Amino acid sequence: MKSAAVETLQPFLPRIRRCANAMEAARRLPADLAKDMAAAGLFRLLVPQSLGGEQVDPSTFIDTLIDASAADGSTGWNLMIGNTTGLLSASLPDPWAQSIYAARPDVVTVGVTAPRGRAIPERDGLRVSGRWPFGSGSHNADWICGGCHVVDQGEPRRLANGQPEVRLVFFRRDEVSLLDTWHVAGLRGTGSTDFEVHDVFVPEGRWVTLGGRPRIDAPLYRFPTLGLLATGVASVAVGIARRAIAEFLELAAGKVPTGSTLALASRPRVQQDLAEAEAGTSAAICFMHATAQDLFDRAARGERLATSDKARLRLAASHATWSSVSAVDKLYHAAGATSIYEGSALQRCLRDIHVATQHIMVGQSTFEVAGKVMLGIDPQTLL
Repeated sequence: MKSAAVETLQPFLPRIRRCANAMEAARRLPADLAKDMAAAGLFRLLVPQSLGGEQVDPSTFIDTLIDASAADGSTGWNLMIGNTTGLLSASLPDPWAQSIYAARPDVVTVGVTAPRGRAIPERDGLRVSGRWPFGSGSHNADWICGGCHVVDQGEPRRLANGQPEVRLVFFRRDEVSLLDTWHVAGLRGTGSTDFEVHDVFVPEGRWVTLGGRPRIDAPLYRFPTLGLLATGVASVAVGIARRAIAEFLELAAGKVPTGSTLALASRPRVQQDLAEAEAGTSAAICFMHATAQDLFDRAARGERLATSDKARLRLAASHATWSSVSAVDKLYHAAGATSIYEGSALQRCLRDIHVATQHIMVGQSTFEVAGKVMLGIDPQTLL
């Protein structure tokens, strides 16, 4: 049985597929599509119900992103970024949470957590300047966030544990300049351009302190934040792999390779590659779902999640991503020269998924981190 969020997405899927080429050419999600999806609540899946959001469980979030990304990877990526940014609504001071998220049900927020900004305390707020890369979905956003080091009297301010104080600051769209930097190999339609602000005053409280406890206490907000982001990235990769499998099935049934009298589907190696792609992707989905559901159930019971739990979630996400990469690579090569043409969805799947692998949340180094935790070695990184 499909969840309400997945059902809400279904009518948009044909439209997303029709827009895919235009989205790739424009290097951003069409404004009307983003607006209509926002009005349907598809960018508010992780926003608290008290603010008018859906507050879905992680498995529903995963399924929604997989379906969206199977229609178009860039659309799934935009939904992933918009929804994970929406998590911040549970940590914002209530007046700002109400003003940003509750006042407009179709609001879209996006952002970059990397602390590329400099925030100088002033009376009643912060004075901020900075430039951030990978601002996915910024063209269609109402609010854009950027991570900032707090600088006091020329020196980075530090927390009690000695770590630099980093705040994720909310900017109105009209306070931000978007730079035309998104000229890339894949996921071109995400609009993930650089953005910058110069000497912008941010009023008191319009920010979240990274590493702080959410203001709203609920299982979703006790769930590992970085783990949820990682499963979001992985879900986009899985969706792209599901699209590649569907495209290959259609191609293999009708294509007769040069020099052969039999359809591509008749080749034993092709049959093996297809089966391995399906098995690897499906198994990865199960591992990610099972791990996410287990941690969510335990968070709902009020259990404290250990480092090993968080590492397992990150492992499941990275495994899902790289299993999906393997599936797409197999099918791209099995399809032969057909795959190289711009009209082939397989070449776009290949480009898109190899851009998704570059996200820090699912990079190959995360396997090393998970292995360290399994061996009892301090990973010396946030999970």
